[in-house]
Amino acid sequence: MIKLYHYYKSLGDKTLERLTDEELNWQYNKESNSVAIIVKHMWGNMLSRWTDFLSSDGEKEWRDRDGEFDTGHLTKEKIMEMWEEGWACVFKALEPLSDTDMQKIVYIRNEGHTVEEAIQRQLAHYAYHVGQIVFVGKMIKDTDWASLSIARNKSKDFNEGKFARDREVRHFSDEK
Repeated sequence: MIKLYHYYKSLGDKTLERLTDEELNWQYNKESNSVAIIVKHMWGNMLSRWTDFLSSDGEKEWRDRDGEFDTGHLTKEKIMEMWEEGWACVFKALEPLSDTDMQKIVYIRNEGHTVEEAIQRQLAHYAYHVGQIVFVGKMIKDTDWASLSIARNKSKDFNEGKFARDREVRHFSDEK
């Protein structure tokens, strides 16, 4: 699971590095979220869910979830700081977990989950928001966008290259 978290972080990393301050704060309309707002929400969620992960409810009293969606210009530097701080909190909580921890019960908003369920819940949540970040980035960059995966109409070439080599085990945490 940790390598999947690294994979989704890397998709966000690659998108964030391509966008300017203005682009990070762009909103399609007043009801949609900018990349900055999505990052701010993920940051708040990550700090809340993963701080004292095994010993306290994942919805901390100090979290201001509604405030995470307030508009207001954030600098790229601040957005990147929040992004990295949030992910550091995630990995600090995940990396020491053992197989025996997976069936322990943790709570999110007073609802019990096994550790494994909580990890999967958060993975799905972050993948959802990273997908939004990538999609908004792609809309902003339009024809200047370079694919983060297999480029359109390049599947055959990509697969030929993959199957021409020996099998491998991919470690997303090694990629940047």
